[in-house]
Amino acid sequence: MLTVDYDLLGVGAGTKVIDVGCGAGRHTFEAFRRGADVIGFDQSVSDLNDVDEILQAMKEQGEVPASAKGEAVKGDALDLPYADGTFDCVIASEILEHVPADDKAISELVRVLKPGGSLAITVPRWLPEKICWVLSDEYHANEGGHIRIYRADELRDKVLAHGLTLTHTHHAHALHSPYWWLKCAVGTEKNSHPAVTAYHKLLVWDMMSRPWLTRTAEAALNPLIGKSVALYFRKPPAADA
Repeated sequence: MLTVDYDLLGVGAGTKVIDVGCGAGRHTFEAFRRGADVIGFDQSVSDLNDVDEILQAMKEQGEVPASAKGEAVKGDALDLPYADGTFDCVIASEILEHVPADDKAISELVRVLKPGGSLAITVPRWLPEKICWVLSDEYHANEGGHIRIYRADELRDKVLAHGLTLTHTHHAHALHSPYWWLKCAVGTEKNSHPAVTAYHKLLVWDMMSRPWLTRTAEAALNPLIGKSVALYFRKPPAADA
């Protein structure tokens, strides 16, 4: 389940990509599949071990172009171990809401991006997230949980302050908003609740089969209750910086 639209980023063979806070690796794998030289970057060793294993399996099974390179790297998003202007594309999907020093994290994302490169940031959208917080403290008040709710214009302005240009925005995963509202209402740990189980089956069916009905419904609902907002930026070319 991708939140970032790769067609907007122009990721392809030879594109140097870093997926900061890659988690289980969904965006790392898509970049790899498209032929990029991608780094899945995270602080969780267990997640990175799984990501590395899948990257190797993808390569061995011929699911990626022969030239593509994939790597899993452990580190701190507040101190990325790369030189200025290393990457053509930087992705930070659903991580900034977890980071106390988000301004520092954004500064690092911009720093390692090449002039002319693209930055994609996604975070939970304000309204669906606010409803979750109202329904349940358990949803966010935990170690490593969400510490803030962004308004899209607030996040946009934090990035624009670094001299980048906003190129596109969209919302995603509208069908997931009611699922999380339901979980917050019954208890986030009650995964066996009949209503939660039934809705989860719907989401899995949607992700696996991608039927016309649910795809059309989500596209219509995304502007209203999309669970995530995605913002895309371009760093000025060197001559204009």
